[in-house]
Amino acid sequence: MIFSGFAAFAEGHTATEEHGKEKLDIKEIIFGHIGDQYDWHVLDYTGSDGQKHPVSMPLPVIVYHPEKGISAFMSSKLEHGHAAYEGYQLVTDDYIKHHAAHVSAEELKALEAQKGKIIAVDGAAIKDFSITKNVFSMFLSIAILLLIMLSVAKSYKKKGAMQAPSGLQNAIEPLIIFVRDEVARPNLGSKYMRFMPLLLTVFFFIWVNNLLGLIPSGANFTGNIAVTAALALVSFIVILFSANKHFWGHLFNPPGVPFPANILLTIIEIISLFIKPIALTIRLFANILAGHIIILSVVSMIFIFGAMNEAAGWGFAPISIAFSIFMFCLELLVAAIQAFIFTNLTAVFIGQAVEEHGHDAHHDGIDHAHHENELVL
Repeated sequence: MIFSGFAAFAEGHTATEEHGKEKLDIKEIIFGHIGDQYDWHVLDYTGSDGQKHPVSMPLPVIVYHPEKGISAFMSSKLEHGHAAYEGYQLVTDDYIKHHAAHVSAEELKALEAQKGKIIAVDGAAIKDFSITKNVFSMFLSIAILLLIMLSVAKSYKKKGAMQAPSGLQNAIEPLIIFVRDEVARPNLGSKYMRFMPLLLTVFFFIWVNNLLGLIPSGANFTGNIAVTAALALVSFIVILFSANKHFWGHLFNPPGVPFPANILLTIIEIISLFIKPIALTIRLFANILAGHIIILSVVSMIFIFGAMNEAAGWGFAPISIAFSIFMFCLELLVAAIQAFIFTNLTAVFIGQAVEEHGHDAHHDGIDHAHHENELVL
């Protein structure tokens, strides 16, 4: 069931050759899956008329035209780019090919840059506020998290914190304790409780979205660099507004350093400050994107060999499926690891910003935790 969705997706992305045969368009398969879309495409099926028909869930299209104002309609009105609606058109390969002979080279290049986006037929510059596949996936993950966390909170409210956990509490409580004891306390010391809501939100939000991205025909939400950049920006803003005088003093005026070297070190420190959110952005984006590409590439190998020889396709299928299962299991682990790494690095960077002058916040936090344990015992 896991790979049938990928297979159906692959069958729906073919290019026609000169002799009427169809060949697999690997580039379209991979980038079609990892890219954002205006509908939630599931698969394609061949009807009685011999034509392929897409099965997808339409999503709301919301655009602002400088003259017409705001227009809202479902993406199904655009018929996957085969028709315009209320003066708006989805740019597809077919649309570009149709207009290639009627526009200049510069206009064609600009049109190709708009592939996969909605444009105004009259050429006006529009603002797009549509609920795309990635946006819908984000809302879905938020709904899942609210359902889980509110259920757990209700159980604690009903039973109290001193009773043994049950149901979802058994799964969520160890994760919260793990983030507290392995991420927050070691890096933030006695100030860890102040940042626990942020760290827990980041951890569970990234993890849930990583898992949703592994569902066949799922959204590549955390494999979108705009999403990881937004998450990193949140962490960066918290770092800046939480930083104390000691942090800013070391940043702009490193103590005990000669003046010429002071200028150089200050420049390096400022650059390193902005490298932190960049590192958070690229690390999560690259790992999730790479996993999706590898799985799709391995599954596509079946169709590549099948296009050369049907027996070769069937012969390679068990190897491809076995390796895909291995990669899928590995990606389940990567989904949790990347959520942990992003959360841990956020805690490390915040810990550096709130570290008190003349004290080692790291060891102070550990000693504080040890004293608490000793008092309890």
